[in-house]
Amino acid sequence: MIKKNKWQDTLSNLITDPKELLTLLELDEVMLASSIKAQLLFPLKVPRSYLKRIEKGNPNDPLLKQLLPHAFELNSHPDFNQDPLQEKKFNPVPGLLHKYESRVLITLTSACAIHCRYCFRRHFPYDDNNPGTSGWERMMEYIKTHPKINEVILSGGDPLAVSDHRLHEFTKQLASISSIKRLRIHSRIPIVMPERITDDFITWVESLKWPLVLVVHANHPNEINEDVKHALLPLKKRNVTLLNQSVLLHGVNDDAEVLVALSESLFSANIIPYYLHVLDKVDGAKHFEVPMTKAMDIYKKVMSTLPGFLVPKLVREEPGRKNKTVLKPSLRGA
Repeated sequence: MIKKNKWQDTLSNLITDPKELLTLLELDEVMLASSIKAQLLFPLKVPRSYLKRIEKGNPNDPLLKQLLPHAFELNSHPDFNQDPLQEKKFNPVPGLLHKYESRVLITLTSACAIHCRYCFRRHFPYDDNNPGTSGWERMMEYIKTHPKINEVILSGGDPLAVSDHRLHEFTKQLASISSIKRLRIHSRIPIVMPERITDDFITWVESLKWPLVLVVHANHPNEINEDVKHALLPLKKRNVTLLNQSVLLHGVNDDAEVLVALSESLFSANIIPYYLHVLDKVDGAKHFEVPMTKAMDIYKKVMSTLPGFLVPKLVREEPGRKNKTVLKPSLRGA
């Protein structure tokens, strides 16, 4: 039996001080000055248990690079901005984004268990999009008046930072809308804080009237450990569709062997690779960008190594488009 509030204790005791992080990982405090400046723009957040997967004393650890604030984030670039996907244009009701005709995205919370430094919503106006339970009625009314909407996506912030009770209350209201056929959750928490998948969460999953799709977010094979596999197994047994989306990141996973190993690790955890995203051009993340020629070369090697069902689609999200753009490398001479 999983302790009911263990995950909430973890969430309330995140590492938020760069100095503490560097000390725990036995890293040189010369890195501290730039981390402090960068975290003023986007605070550090990381679960303590996640540190077990990071190599101590290694400033180039691929998991560390995803979460440690860095002076590079202070550099501006004309092609990068605070709203790279122009989401403000698709935000008709607080807490709801309607970018694709048949799907809406709901932000139930601004909270996350980890602040990924490349996050495309690191500048998102959550204060304007955190309506609380009092705002759910407007969301439901919007969905009802747009009958082509057949899927609701809970995203973030991280929707699994919300209590099981609140998830239950939200889906109870949503159940009155007959057009909805699926519920999808996009969450990093099952990867970085697998203790979140509690017995109460499983009970909530079993109560749902629709098929559930859980899209997790792992970028490197070192993120998939036995705790993650153990946590996700009860969901697989209950026919939850488990998918993964990654972001192609310089210095983290811009290597065909790493991406192949990631797909194999995901499959060992019953997760199917879904998307490999080209970096969204958000302010503060330019140093993670992988040149397109290199991205295509890496992807061709991944395609030639893995069976098709383990190859994620390489995609770019572009504002205003009705779907993600699938990037297909030329295979001539490959």
